[in-house]
Amino acid sequence: MADLAVRRVDFGYFVRPPAETGTGAPQVEPCLGYLVDHPAGLLLVDTGMGSHPDVDAHYRPRRRSLHAALANIGVHVDDIRFLVNCHLHFDHCGGNPTLPDRPIFAQRVELETAQHTPNYTLPELIDAPGLRYEQLDGETEILPHVVVTPTPGHTTGHQSLIVRRPDGTVIVAGQSHDTATAYSRDALAWQAHRDQHTQPLPPTPAWIDRLQQLDPARVVFAHDNAVWEPTHRRT
Repeated sequence: MADLAVRRVDFGYFVRPPAETGTGAPQVEPCLGYLVDHPAGLLLVDTGMGSHPDVDAHYRPRRRSLHAALANIGVHVDDIRFLVNCHLHFDHCGGNPTLPDRPIFAQRVELETAQHTPNYTLPELIDAPGLRYEQLDGETEILPHVVVTPTPGHTTGHQSLIVRRPDGTVIVAGQSHDTATAYSRDALAWQAHRDQHTQPLPPTPAWIDRLQQLDPARVVFAHDNAVWEPTHRRT
């Protein structure tokens, strides 16, 4: 099994308004992508924030461009060979137009929703000249030891990336959860269900079983600098 490094890419941050935080106060959140060093070529998960006057007024972003974000970790845009968007909202596909003529792996339902739902995303980000989508219908191994799996919830076509490494699986969970804490709650609830703990217990997404059965060593997120790690791992 190849030692596939997974590196964070910092695309800046935005300010989520009080109406969206549930706390009555604004909240500053990072916008993160992830780079997978694969023998077949560099794979980038998410490309940062797109720009539009209405979006900028609502979220007040401080962007780091795709070129600058990649340069910060010693990579040039031309080095990217594969692209995965966890979903196609503006803050995850902002740099897609900069990456034509590469396979962009997306769930078919996500692409169709983005193309046909008003105000779902910024159309110019997903319909730019030269963009080449590889449409997936469910879980798919896109490269050796790299698997895309559906994790719907935030959007119907949301997907996460599974990277199998010798020292344990890394899951790039995108916005399956807004925070590592939220993922931890679902992982603990999943364990309680498996332990046949007395009810009532909180419900969990159907797909959490797939992720937790992989015994992940790390789970990383698009809008949280924190990383989920298990209390202990199975051997």
